[in-house]
Amino acid sequence: MTVNEIVRTAVHIMEDKKGTEIKVIDISGVSVIADYFILVSGTNRHQTQAISDEIEFQLGKQGVLPKDKEGYSSGSWILLDYRDVVIHIFNGEDRRFYNLERIWTDGKLVENVNALH
Repeated sequence: MTVNEIVRTAVHIMEDKKGTEIKVIDISGVSVIADYFILVSGTNRHQTQAISDEIEFQLGKQGVLPKDKEGYSSGSWILLDYRDVVIHIFNGEDRRFYNLERIWTDGKLVENVNALH
């Protein structure tokens, strides 16, 4: 899978699992950490874990495995590191507290993941 296919797949899963406030930030021009950050909010631990589980399952079927996974047991901020794509799955309260969107304002907000080539 390409990086853009990973982004599209993850976003579609987030939408299917009723994640909210989905944001894709292209940080390729401002950081060597990754090309994209994807952020999504869930309402509780069960939802954030379900989003994480489904992303791992669907990408895993394509042979794409995370380099790292953190925060799963608490479910308040789950990080899935797919090298070029870093996925942040938050509960709403922690997302507002850490406010990654503010930290990465130099990145470009991707308005339409389906337009990624």
